[in-house]
Amino acid sequence: MKRPTIASLAQEAGVSIATVNRLLSGHSNVKAATAQRIQIAAEKIGFYGLGTIEDQIKKNAPTYRLGFLLQQSSRDLYQLFSREITAACHRRQLDIVEPVIEFVDTLTPENISARLLSLGERCDAVSLIAADHPQIGQTIRTLSERGIPVIPYITDQSAPERAAFVGTDNWKIGRTAAWLISQMTNEEGHIAVFQGNPRYQCQDVADASFRSLIREYAPHLTVAQSQATNEEPDRAYEMVRDLLQTEDKLLGIFIVGGGISGVLRALREIPVARRKSIKLICRDIGPETRRGLSEGLITAALAHPLEPTSNTLVATMIEVLNSGANSGAQGATIHRTVPFEIITPENI
Repeated sequence: MKRPTIASLAQEAGVSIATVNRLLSGHSNVKAATAQRIQIAAEKIGFYGLGTIEDQIKKNAPTYRLGFLLQQSSRDLYQLFSREITAACHRRQLDIVEPVIEFVDTLTPENISARLLSLGERCDAVSLIAADHPQIGQTIRTLSERGIPVIPYITDQSAPERAAFVGTDNWKIGRTAAWLISQMTNEEGHIAVFQGNPRYQCQDVADASFRSLIREYAPHLTVAQSQATNEEPDRAYEMVRDLLQTEDKLLGIFIVGGGISGVLRALREIPVARRKSIKLICRDIGPETRRGLSEGLITAALAHPLEPTSNTLVATMIEVLNSGANSGAQGATIHRTVPFEIITPENI
């Protein structure tokens, strides 16, 4: 079999022979997308210089240092996000991306702001999950003025200087949760809603849209005033336990923030017959949620798909850096919406 030549590689890749030669000789003026196309063609035809092409691509690849500020190191969800973000950075074929991942356990605005500022001083761009607060917004502005773009994800920030946002459609999540509960409850009764903190935009939007659908299509259901768990399982347990002791017509629970393990602990303490009459919708998927689904305690989890969300976040941060548009105040803020997953006991 005739060995593939540079000319045959150029033809397969749809580029000139000169372009292939520039890449093989180490010239940095070959665009990354073109170099990848040549690499794919070399793999396809079995080109003898594939190793050289791969080395040159890696040598000329742009390098980024991206910071990620996550919450609560003790929560399985954020540990899962940490691993997926790291994998998303390493999956980048045309870039070299170094992830710097840190966790915030004390969720005060002062502490989050200080940690965000410190991370921004060491990275090209930073992302964060945090409640919307003026002090955090001021930190976003400070970093933006220093040329460090800030990209909130999962829950947005109101600071106009944020460069982008990556997350799900929280309006649809709330209405989907309400639709599921309304379709499964025909009698009159009460629905409880638990937020982690009303300053989380994603939670507050989902709460509002949940109520809008109930008003529109399920007037036989009464939605109680939202209560805050502060993202703490023990607090969620106490709140649900007290609710079960005082409310005999509880038909549904929508928990839009943290604390699902506490909710499940309270439900496990009541008789099975009553437990089955309560429809529980929660957010996101982790070991405790999977256990609750497998036991039939959770009706559905409306979850962020970890891999697509992480891939989109990393790609958006790099896009912002390459565009030079590091401030929403200087132009339109980029919004990337990732479709959420509906996970039930039957498709877990």
